[in-house]
Amino acid sequence: MVTIGYFLSSEQFGPRELVDQARRAEQAGFERLWISDHFHPWNDAQGNSPFVWGAIGALSEAVALPITTAVTCPLLRIHPAIIAQAAATAAVQCEGRFVLGVGSGEALNEHIFGDPWPNAPTRLRMLEEAVGLIRRLHLGGMVNHDGEFYQVRDARIYTLPEEPVPIYLSGFGPMSTRLAARIGDGYCTAMPDKDLVELFRTEGGGDKPVQAGTKVSWSPDEDSGLEYAQRLWATDLLPGQLGQTLPRPADFEAATQLVSQRAVATSIASGPDLDLHMTQLREFVDAGVDELYIQQIGPDLNGFFEVYEKEVLPVLR
Repeated sequence: MVTIGYFLSSEQFGPRELVDQARRAEQAGFERLWISDHFHPWNDAQGNSPFVWGAIGALSEAVALPITTAVTCPLLRIHPAIIAQAAATAAVQCEGRFVLGVGSGEALNEHIFGDPWPNAPTRLRMLEEAVGLIRRLHLGGMVNHDGEFYQVRDARIYTLPEEPVPIYLSGFGPMSTRLAARIGDGYCTAMPDKDLVELFRTEGGGDKPVQAGTKVSWSPDEDSGLEYAQRLWATDLLPGQLGQTLPRPADFEAATQLVSQRAVATSIASGPDLDLHMTQLREFVDAGVDELYIQQIGPDLNGFFEVYEKEVLPVLR
């Protein structure tokens, strides 16, 4: 059976809105939370980027749902030792119901200090070293580390959960998926790609959890739902490496002018037709994911949560 969670978008909503959505999601029967970690939104229309670790602290007091970061990049913007401390604190706040989702990041968030943007293979080597360092710090005791990319001197995290924080890795291609299978406690994706899920499992993932996130734009009418989806999240349809290499929200806005409304309508279920919603969600179920997280794009949260509580979640389960 697939567990259904709610996807909190730090690019689209402020911290108080995220807490409110989490409460509504828990009341509606969603069982888990994903929360994105961004310094910039993908475009100015989204208009937000609260610090995820502050939001998680508030969420830990507002709801009792497990929380996963989807995903944190521990490479450039924040040193992995600081991510280790933040994740340990979050796990204590959430009483063990916290998963650190990590990935190799996007230039959009990671370029802000002027560091060169490494190529994908280099970022994956950095990610592997960062994950190993985070795990060492979560074991307690004094840590010294002289690695290819990171150095740590006499570092010890004193506030630790009873068990080490699980670390899931994101993967959007064979290289990152194989790394997730080899060193991750689980796998995060945003695509209903059965081949990648099977690759994760055969390359060492076994029965480790597979998480996936997707977006819908529920609205009382199809036109407004589609308008919100295209204006706010056409960025999800950009091809190739654009999502990892474009540095500014303005660049994403320019690129998404090439994304047609037809393409958005094909990829993001919009409007009130629940058959469209179910078709999109079942693609992830059929791909073999264990946990599916759903984000509502449009502003009608009351309608979305009511409809999903009564008509979508019972069927998906």
